[in-house]
Amino acid sequence: MQRNLPSTSSVDSFLDTGANQHVTPDLATLTASKPYLGNDNLHVGDGKGLPISHLDHKKIYTPHRSFTLSNVLHVPTITKPLLSIQKFCLDNNVYFEFHPRVFYVKDLNTHEILLSGQSKDGLYALTKSSVTLVPQAYWSPCTSASANLWHRRLGHPTTRIFQLFISKNKIICNYKRLNFQCQSCPLGKSSRLSLGPTGHKTSDPLELIFSDVWGPAPLFSSDGYRYFVIFVDAYTKYVWYYPLVAKSDVYSIFHQFQTLVERQFSLKIKSVQTD
Repeated sequence: MQRNLPSTSSVDSFLDTGANQHVTPDLATLTASKPYLGNDNLHVGDGKGLPISHLDHKKIYTPHRSFTLSNVLHVPTITKPLLSIQKFCLDNNVYFEFHPRVFYVKDLNTHEILLSGQSKDGLYALTKSSVTLVPQAYWSPCTSASANLWHRRLGHPTTRIFQLFISKNKIICNYKRLNFQCQSCPLGKSSRLSLGPTGHKTSDPLELIFSDVWGPAPLFSSDGYRYFVIFVDAYTKYVWYYPLVAKSDVYSIFHQFQTLVERQFSLKIKSVQTD
C-alpha cells in the first residue's frame, strides 16, 4: 500500500523490524565512510536491487551511554533512512518496547530506559530529541489519582518522600492531608512475626523442612515467572528460593533442592512440612 511518509528533516532513522541492515540515503550523516567496492545490492520489498555506494560505522551519544550502528549502508536511491531493530539490539545489548504512541529502548539486563521516542503517522522514528533528551519515567502527567493510590503505585514511600514527588511535579495527586490508610506499611517495617512456640525442636540440619508456594502473581516477571516456592530448614534457618513458570513445577524443583542440600550437608531430608 502506498502512503505518504513524514519528512526526514528531523528524523535520524525509521525503526524497521524487517530490515537486517542500517540504511541511509544521506552521505553527510556518515563521517568516515569508505566506498563500497563489492557487488552486493540492497534488496527491498518489491524485489529491486539498489546499489550500495558507501559503508560506515556510526555512534549515537546520549546522556546515558553511546550506541553503535555497525555497517551502515549508504544507498543513494533509498527513500528513507532505516534502522534495523534486530541489528541494533544485538550490537548494543538492548531491547525495544513499543506502546501505541511511544517506544522505549531499554537495557537488556537492568531494564533501564535509555532512549525514548514517539510515533508519528503510524511510524516509530528515532529523532534528535530521542537521543538528546533524558527519558523520563513512564507516567502520565494528565492522570490524577488519590494519595492512597499513588502510595501503593510507588511502593509505599514515606510521607516525606511522597511530598517530594508532589513538590517536583512528578505526580498529580488529589489530596488535602497525607493520611495513608495502608496495612502493608506496618507489616513491612516489622522485624519479626509474632509466632508462639511450637514445642518442636530440631537438632540437625534437614531434620525438618518447611515449604510454601506463592502465586500466581498478577503480572509475569521479566524472566517469565508467576510463582515461587521457598524451602526453610528449621535447624539452620537457611532459606532457598526458586522461581516457577507454573505451579506444577514444584515437584521437579523439590528434587533439585533435595539433591543440592543432601549433597551439601551430607545428610538426608527426614521430613517436609507444607500447607
